[in-house]
Amino acid sequence: MIYLKTDEEIAFLRESNLLVGKTLGELAKMIKPGVSTLELDRIAEAFIRDHGAIPGFLHYQGFPNTLCTSVNDQVVHGIPNKQPLKEGDVVSIDCGVLLNGFYGDSAYTFEVGEVSEDIKQLLRVTRESLYQGISKAVAGSRLGDLGHAIQSYTESYGYSVVREMVGHGVGRHLHEAPEVPNYGRPGNGVKLAEGMVIAIEPMINMGKRNIVQEKDGWTIRTVDRKPSAHFEHTVAIRKGDAEILSSFEFIEEVLSLQSQK
Repeated sequence: MIYLKTDEEIAFLRESNLLVGKTLGELAKMIKPGVSTLELDRIAEAFIRDHGAIPGFLHYQGFPNTLCTSVNDQVVHGIPNKQPLKEGDVVSIDCGVLLNGFYGDSAYTFEVGEVSEDIKQLLRVTRESLYQGISKAVAGSRLGDLGHAIQSYTESYGYSVVREMVGHGVGRHLHEAPEVPNYGRPGNGVKLAEGMVIAIEPMINMGKRNIVQEKDGWTIRTVDRKPSAHFEHTVAIRKGDAEILSSFEFIEEVLSLQSQK
């Protein structure tokens, strides 16, 4: 069942998603070589609770932490740990909150110190592909249009799209219908309608698309151990352009200030 949201519900969802954006912005200040993902997790949990919300991922289906932190060849669902991040790493941070009965969900892949040019391009293209997908997220389009936009853009650079992990509806539940693949054929799939709220989250690999789950039961990594990138926005479907409910602005403000130092 796909639930169409009222304007009032979308306003609540916007509030939840903005808090996710602010949380990721707070983490952007801390990400550097030597910091552990477990430290980032503690900061995120405190920040979310200080703002009157509950971490959306903590204990969700047994997940042990507030953040999913996926480093280098880890695609998604990495569990925070004490291992320090190293110069040249990348870390995808996926964060969710529950506020006023509605979930927020967004992800961003961060550079740790100075990364190689080929990694920079993977992150740039993956991020751009998210907006390619969002451009098709309008009432009357189909999910195949959205997935195809992401797939064709990233594959034109020689990258591959993870098939098994997909985006999803967001609302009073963290994961709602429909599933939102990052690949597809134009004109195929569920028709998008005004009031749908979906998380679009390209997971793009530098190498092959094949993935494997680690023994911890959560962490997904690339089979060939090549890097992966992940960016995610939650959007509301409208008759015109999609309304992006989450935000990268808080992150970009921090990264811009850091680059000026």
